[in-house]
Amino acid sequence: MKWVTRKNANVDRVACPWLIRRFVDKDAEFLFVAGDDVSAVAQREDAIPYDVRGAELGHVDGRCSFESIMVSYHLTDPALQRLARIVHGADISTDISIVPESAGLKAIAWGFAFAYGDNDHEKIRLETPMYDALYSWCQDAVKKGG
Repeated sequence: MKWVTRKNANVDRVACPWLIRRFVDKDAEFLFVAGDDVSAVAQREDAIPYDVRGAELGHVDGRCSFESIMVSYHLTDPALQRLARIVHGADISTDISIVPESAGLKAIAWGFAFAYGDNDHEKIRLETPMYDALYSWCQDAVKKGG
């Protein structure tokens, strides 16, 4: 399946591909295009739009796109829910204090954005192990009751 969003991905638009490949569509292909082109590309490529204004898998009802994907695909794993709060705080600046880890994720994600610019596929490739590790940390925290 193809998925499409705005280019120059950061926080949510990198966390979402990790979530999608791990829990929704292991063979997902991601397209990054100019914001004004997302709808046309989605229609032409039969792609699912995410993290773009008006998308079901976007910022809806106070959720970030990562959280909207979790709701839409019924992902209820407590460790994923904990990770979603971290991503939410890192992505939505007014909620940066929602959990302490959000500030760290935001700094790291922006560091990747500064280092790799518009090379969105490279950011996903490099940040995927970080999300794997953060998810493992969340699993451990949930197991310990945290």
